[in-house]
Order: sequence, then structure tokens, then C-alpha cells
Amino acid sequence: MSDITERLTEIVGSHNLLAGDAIPDDYWHDEELNHPPQRPAYVAKPATAEEVSQLLKVATEHRVPVTARGSGTGLSGAALPREDGLVVSFERMNQVLEVDTTNQVAVVQPGVTLLELDAATAPHQLRYMVQPGELSSSVGGNVGTNAGGMRAVKYGIARHNVLGLQAVLPTGEVIRTGGKIAKVSTGYDLTQLIVGSEGTLALATEVIVKLHPRLDHSATVLAPFADFDQVMEAVPQVISSGLGPYILEYIDNLTMAALVHTQNLELGIPDKIRDSCQAYLVVGLENRTADRLDEDVERSGELLADLGAVDAYVLEGGSARKLIEARENAFWTLKAIGADDLIDTVVPRGAMPKFLEAVRGLATAVGGGAAGCGHAGDGNVHLAIFCQDPDIRKKLLTDIFALAMELGGAISGEHGLGRAKAPYWRELEDPVKVDLLHRIKQTFDPAGILNPDVVFAADPE
Repeated sequence: MSDITERLTEIVGSHNLLAGDAIPDDYWHDEELNHPPQRPAYVAKPATAEEVSQLLKVATEHRVPVTARGSGTGLSGAALPREDGLVVSFERMNQVLEVDTTNQVAVVQPGVTLLELDAATAPHQLRYMVQPGELSSSVGGNVGTNAGGMRAVKYGIARHNVLGLQAVLPTGEVIRTGGKIAKVSTGYDLTQLIVGSEGTLALATEVIVKLHPRLDHSATVLAPFADFDQVMEAVPQVISSGLGPYILEYIDNLTMAALVHTQNLELGIPDKIRDSCQAYLVVGLENRTADRLDEDVERSGELLADLGAVDAYVLEGGSARKLIEARENAFWTLKAIGADDLIDTVVPRGAMPKFLEAVRGLATAVGGGAAGCGHAGDGNVHLAIFCQDPDIRKKLLTDIFALAMELGGAISGEHGLGRAKAPYWRELEDPVKVDLLHRIKQTFDPAGILNPDVVFAADPE
């Protein structure tokens, strides 16, 4: 251990290596609810790709498990380290290296937060549109989990917005994939293979992201529905209307009540309507001019009324911003009211009514509950699961995930499998696919050092 400590210190310097009792507990966990924190053996804070390369060479040589860490805001346990492992924290690699207005891309280091990237692109009237709920999350974390967020209905997820990478393999080799180009049809697409791999294949040290023009005018329409199924049935109609919403979210009545209470929201909805409705649809609209936005808002109100909405409320300024912020922070609200687990299952949009009705039935049947909100526009269902008994909850989650897959969906839409959901995936997924993906993992990481408990269970040997 002393030899490893000495070599890691030589690479990053004594001020940038923490070991043993000197490691603060913030490095012991991410925001996943059910796995206890674990103190790693080391935390290294590299400043360059070369330093990352040298760290991984040492880790491979000594078979030290490695966990990459951005801001630690993940919800799946992918940033939970091994007790004998090394955390590679990218907090010092936090520079926006370039904002290329001609190609509408930014080149950033993995430790850059979404808030920092937004500030760097704002003077150029451009924006990176992958916006998961926590703006303190890092671009590297976006890459690792293939992050999405509320704007994915219009702008896509990380996989649609990450064009290229510099990445370090566990052997210490540094590769570049993709670039400032919109398409590649030359060999296998390594960029898209690494995106969403949760730090199990390579560590990204530079990211090229797509930028979009900032539109100056936006509005949020909030529509309460008396019947939950009407909300789900309205979603494809809103999408096919040509309005082009950049946000299309559903929030059930329990979650909305919790958001209103904890966030002190003033939405202007009469008590009679609020008490009678089962769910809400949140429609975010944007446009280049105020006149066109006003036309879209009026049209959306008429459409929502035709689709069964009790009313449609146009939220402007502070009210709209607070509602969107509250929705983005719904995880913290659901955690505060005692959720036992949080899932982000995804199904085809058309299957959402059937899926949500069945999930509520499954939860009720075991004496539990399921409530939440989600990205209605892309079928990403975020649910808080209330079921305290761990064995009953495991069976309930297995049934929920199996149903999602049966309907053509997947266990996770954007949080990733991490440690929390990987066992369900290994149980339910086609074993031929699991074996193929395992062989890809072994090709990238023959020593098995990169996040060995994530996606695939660690080799007992």
C-alpha cells in the first residue's frame, strides 16, 4: 500500500491525493438511496489526461478498483467506490477549453458543471441543452450516465449531443473519438459506446458537445386533468400538433402537492380544481419572437382543453421558473417525504397509460405505493417507490422492470444501472446480450479495474 501511495503521490502531488482517514465523506457516496457509503482507499485529483493515464496504469498494475467521480449527483450508485479502491475525481479538470461558434460546439473537461458551461456559452447566445435536474452535475457525469432531463423531448439526451471524446483506457492509452462533426460512418462508433458506460470502459478527459441557439422567449403552460389516463393520452397529441414543446412533463397529484408544500409554489390554481385533479401536464414552449410564442401558447391552451384538461394556466416569469426548478428537484422532495427507492424506467410513449396503471396496481397489491412525475414526451417514468420491506420491494421492482421490458422499454432511461439496478438487469435481460456486452467490457478493461461492481458483478476471483 505504501508503494501505491508513493506512486499516486508522484503523479498528482501530495496536495491532490487523499488517503485513508483524510478522505471526507462526500467522496464515499453519490445520491443513491439504499447502498451505504464506503470510504475508498484513495482519492486522486488529476489535472491532465496524462495524469489520468498514469493513475490508470498504476491501478491496472496493482489491480486497484477505480471509480470516476464528477459532482457525485448520480442516483444509481455508479459513483460509490470500493473500500480498497481509487476514486479519480475530476474536480480540477473543470475548464471550458473552447466555445466554437462556427461549428456550434464546446470543448470541455469532464469536471465542468452544467451551470459553468451555461455561463460560458451564454455570451455567444448558445446553450448545451442536456439539462438533468441538478445543474451542479458535471459534463463527465452526463457522459457516464447518458443523461437526459426535461428538454430531451426536443433536444435529445447526452448521446445525441456528445460528438466526440478524449478518453483514457485502463491500460493508460489515450484515444480520441468523433470530433466537431455531425456524423461518422467510419468503423464502429466508440464515442457512443463510451457514452452511457458508467465509467466501466474508459474515463473521458475531454468532451465535445453540441450547442443550440438560445431562444429569447419562453412560456410554461400548466394543465390539470381530472383523470390520469387523459394526461397520458394527451401527450402524443401535443407532440404531433407541431407546437414543438421543449418540455413535456407529467406530475401526479401526490407529487405536485409535495412540490407545492415544500417549495412554496404559488401556481394560481383554485383549491377546488387542485383537489379534484389526478395529474398535471407541464408544457414548455419557446420561440424566436414574442408574437409567435403567444400564438403557440393560445393554440396549446385550446388543444389541451379539447384533450380534456380542466383548464390551462399560463405561468410567466417567477412562477414558471419556480415550477420548473421544483420539478427538476423532485428527487429531493420525494426523498424528503420518505421514498424507499427511486426509478427512472422508460417505455414507449404509447405504453405509458398501461404501464402506470399496472405499476400502481403492483405497488398497492403489496401494501406499498408508487408516485411521481416524468418526461412524458419520451416515455421516461420517474417514480418514487414506497415499500419499506427490502425483500418485498425487491420483488416489486423486479415485477415493474419486467413489465417495462415486456412493453418494449428498459430499466433505466437516464440514471443508469449503477450498483442499484444492475442486478435486475442481469436477471431480466437476454443472456446473449449480457454476454456480448461483458465481452466488450473485457476487451476495454481486461484487468477489470473500472467500476467493477457497476453493470457487471465483479469477478469473485
